[in-house]
Amino acid sequence: MAGRKSQQQEMVQVDQTERVASPFWKSRSSSQHSSHGALDSNTVVGASYSHADMVRSMPPYGRPHASPVPSRTSSYNRSSNSTPLTESGGVTSPTRHPYASLIGQAGENWNNDDDGDEDEISYDDDEDEFGLPSVTSIRKKKAKGPSTQYSTKGNDGRGGSRNRTNGSSNLVPNLSALRLRSNSSDIAEERGVLTYPTAKKSDGKILRPQYKEILTDPANSLHLINHSPPPQNGTPKQLEVHSTRISRINKFKRILQASTVSLPELRDLAWSGVPDEVRAMTWQLLLGYLPTNSERRVSALERKRKEYLDGVRQAFQKGSSTPDKPTGVGAASNVRTGRGLDEAIWHQISIDVPRTNPHIPLYGYEATQRSLERILYVWAIRHPASGYVQGINDLVSPFWQVFLGTYITDLNIEEGMDPGQLPRTVLDAVEADSFWCLTKLLDGIQDNYIYAQPGIHRQVGALRDLTMRIDSTLAKHLENEGVEFMQFSFRWMNCLLMREVSIQNTIRMWDTYMAEEQGFSRFHLYVCAAFLVKWSDQLLKMDFQEIMMFLQALPTKDWTEKDIELLLSEAFIWQSLFQDSSAHLRSNAGTPAGTG
Repeated sequence: MAGRKSQQQEMVQVDQTERVASPFWKSRSSSQHSSHGALDSNTVVGASYSHADMVRSMPPYGRPHASPVPSRTSSYNRSSNSTPLTESGGVTSPTRHPYASLIGQAGENWNNDDDGDEDEISYDDDEDEFGLPSVTSIRKKKAKGPSTQYSTKGNDGRGGSRNRTNGSSNLVPNLSALRLRSNSSDIAEERGVLTYPTAKKSDGKILRPQYKEILTDPANSLHLINHSPPPQNGTPKQLEVHSTRISRINKFKRILQASTVSLPELRDLAWSGVPDEVRAMTWQLLLGYLPTNSERRVSALERKRKEYLDGVRQAFQKGSSTPDKPTGVGAASNVRTGRGLDEAIWHQISIDVPRTNPHIPLYGYEATQRSLERILYVWAIRHPASGYVQGINDLVSPFWQVFLGTYITDLNIEEGMDPGQLPRTVLDAVEADSFWCLTKLLDGIQDNYIYAQPGIHRQVGALRDLTMRIDSTLAKHLENEGVEFMQFSFRWMNCLLMREVSIQNTIRMWDTYMAEEQGFSRFHLYVCAAFLVKWSDQLLKMDFQEIMMFLQALPTKDWTEKDIELLLSEAFIWQSLFQDSSAHLRSNAGTPAGTG
């Protein structure tokens, strides 16, 4: 992670002549153009590429039997009265609703929904967003018997076509389905107008009066921390917990208020968890986004935020275009319409954002979804080697939530908090900071998201070998039942276990990941191993279908921070025992398995 910056390479950047003047858009050398060999210009890279594409190109005997992802649907209704954002601050920012205005200028109408996109926002009954059978389909298959198979799917936004015959389906390789309609004028299907929850006056949680000072320098929030009084009539255990928490916060404050922050000290302290009050600044320092020198902090933040906002304006500029020939490795020809969007990327992002944490009210508000869309779109077009890959939408949400909480007096912002009611300058800062920290994170695991996702393949193979070392009985049982590790652990690597645990538990896990030198790459592998072995007793009693259904809906709903800390401790033990042993880690071209 942050400690590997000198070793890792930044992902390939877009080479566009109209962006040369901006430091935000970085070019690549011509010598890199053929690093992965020539690819078909119609091959989808990024927006429409997912594990489903790998599955369709696999031979029947090597194809997964079941999906690694359970069906997810939005759990609450939305209405359209979100408070509009207003322009403020010294830095000119992009309009908060650029898409609707640009579409109107281009004469397009998103009120028409020819394809019935309600079906795209919620998953099909028999398939998830990775294009693999869901838990429901496994149950149906089990009820109907082994003769039921899966067939080619219909136009579902994942590049396949659905055909049902005699009530059964058959999943077969379909290489033509992997091709993008890249020569169409606008491949983004028209979507109905989405509605959002209406914010109540009681939902407007209090903005810190000192938010302008915090915008200038996050360290200004440290002296605003108020310690709650100890619980009345509390037990000795409760009083001890309260005292310990205050002591930890003060230790963080001492480190963070130094003129030059000591990263080794901060890492050591953060490994065991970061208090909510100091988490945003701690994360930004550990990721290398925030300078450790306090004198450089103000100018660096101002510059990076301005770069991002300029990049957003440029990305969504009406009528912008790209060169006729693609410059990214394996990239399809970019066809842009009058509204200036790369429609392949934008189409997938517009589908995935409403699916992001649908059970949390914060992510249902329009201001949140518009910000996530901008972050993901700008990141994707700035990194053409990968483009946008499904699952990255999950990875940005912890940053958005943690950084937004810095400006609110109530630490719980998951509900009762409409970001659209906040000043524009606050949302711009949260959005820019989230973008740059997401970029820092993904720079360390970039091989997970480039064409064919080789990083995930290495990690899945390493997880299989590591499981054999830790719990050979479980590994052999999975093999005997025909369970491939790719079938369930692809999602663990692609989404960093965010689909398996709550976002609050994910945030706690990320405290430790950022404190580790290679937390999101190598240490995550050991966390996945500890996570799998934790269910060994149950899995050993199950057959194939029961195993797949169990692993897709693990009983972690009631997990607390203590459960996560136990998991991290077990992962640390496995790492200490095996990190210097190469027997369980495979490498390609000198790259250690498990590193991104």
